[in-house]
Amino acid sequence: MKNDQDKALRQQLVDLLRGGGAHAKFEEVVAGIPAKLRGQKSTGMPHSPWMILEHLRIGQRDILEFSRNPKYVAPDWPDDYWPKTQAPPTASAWSKSVASFRKDSKSMQALVANPSTDLFARIPGGDGQTILREALLVADHNAYHIGQLVDVRRLLGSWKE
Repeated sequence: MKNDQDKALRQQLVDLLRGGGAHAKFEEVVAGIPAKLRGQKSTGMPHSPWMILEHLRIGQRDILEFSRNPKYVAPDWPDDYWPKTQAPPTASAWSKSVASFRKDSKSMQALVANPSTDLFARIPGGDGQTILREALLVADHNAYHIGQLVDVRRLLGSWKE
């Protein structure tokens, strides 16, 4: 791949990982959720905002670690990919989860942006996955569940239209 094409691909992947575009951004969706609603489920939705936030964090961390650590062992699916509680277990758990999600998002963006990262090489320990595939997976997974957060907020009366 030519240098200018490689640079353009990496920039577009980073933009996709940052979110937005055709979807609500993570920062917009997690901002302003009242603490009393973070552990609430709404009719017709199986998860609370806390459960979705934690699943986003755990899933993104799993993909990031798989992408950069050849000795990584994935958690058990599905038990270890969802929180054990419907509500944040402590008053600070929400903000810690948000901060961890942000940090891992920036790490994934940095991995993709680094010209020394071969986007097309098979990931050691995987079964054919590449960094390109994992970056797209993170973006897709995040967009899906951020959309769920919007729906839950809407149903709980906590989303601006």
